Amino acid sequence: MSKIKIFNSLADIDPDQWNTLVGDYPFLHHEFLIAIQDSGCVSAETGWEPLYLTLWHGQTLAGAMPLYLKSHSRGEFVFDHGWADAFERHGLAYYPKLVCAAPFTPVSGPRLLANTHGDRRILAEGAIDLARRIGVSSLHILFPNETDLAVMRELDFMLREGLQFHWHNARYDNFDGFLAALNHDKRKKIRQERRHAHQAGISFIWLKGREIQNWQIEFFYHCYVNTYHQHWSSPYLNLDFFRRIAKSMPDNLLWIFAVRGDNPVACAMNVLGDDVLFGRYWGAKQFVSGLHFETCYSQAVEYCIQHGIARFEGGAQGVHKMARGLLPSPTWSAHWIAHSGFAKAINQFLDDEKSNIEHYIEELNAHTPFKKA
Repeated sequence: MSKIKIFNSLADIDPDQWNTLVGDYPFLHHEFLIAIQDSGCVSAETGWEPLYLTLWHGQTLAGAMPLYLKSHSRGEFVFDHGWADAFERHGLAYYPKLVCAAPFTPVSGPRLLANTHGDRRILAEGAIDLARRIGVSSLHILFPNETDLAVMRELDFMLREGLQFHWHNARYDNFDGFLAALNHDKRKKIRQERRHAHQAGISFIWLKGREIQNWQIEFFYHCYVNTYHQHWSSPYLNLDFFRRIAKSMPDNLLWIFAVRGDNPVACAMNVLGDDVLFGRYWGAKQFVSGLHFETCYSQAVEYCIQHGIARFEGGAQGVHKMARGLLPSPTWSAHWIAHSGFAKAINQFLDDEKSNIEHYIEELNAHTPFKKA
């Protein structure tokens, strides 16, 4: 007999059963989510109240959704502030809302964690039913993969197209082979950035897994916080979170340190999945021309080439990434709005936005950084 259950803590769910459903997508691993939860980064107090929706076949966990009751739209990377403003202007409450996501992580992957199409549909229907029962304005499923999108189309979710930039490994022998595939201007630009770093006395260290030491995690965290402060913002994650994942899932982490002599000056933290490297967080204690691009992109691409990794995802936004060989790639989110009038208006908005996004992608692809065939 099948049954839907809601949990407020991932500690109440067996890690092995949960991870079996997740597969090789690191941002929904039990270790990753419980580190975010137990470090206090997601909670009712931070506006991310966990409501893990699960499907059980007897005593077996057959499906799950990482749901959160949100009192704001921060940390989602799918921007609906205009929708919230429209609700408020009409005297309606947009918050709280339900969000299914890997918190603070704009990386596409599974969201309906189940092995069959039927169970994925039960999960999505269960999430809509939960949204209706608790009276929220809406349900948002952020960065789902293509398998989950099939279910969302069946259930008439409104789909929103987004855009990121990803690098693909064309089986390059080395970094120079990758540069040779670029056009002259882009190749020259990357070589200039590398030369600036070298002339500033900067070298790079790659640390994976258990090679990282606590003081290096602390240095990285200071850099990470500094990046937010430079943009007049506050970081979503705390030092305790990074310490936890360094212990619980070290083989998924790649730290790239820029060092001058024995002193680190910048760091980027990347996450390894199955044949893909995800660029996540970066920061620096000193300004060096081109250091951001070298640390976050060129070093990551070089790592992928040396280790035969098929793809590097450079994170949200940033058309400047095309100059480093990353190409436009669509992303998606799915939305259910309880209010029929607003649902109709938002659906029209999404149709217009999709047309603009697809036109923009066509324009970008016409200006590829690679040599013309």
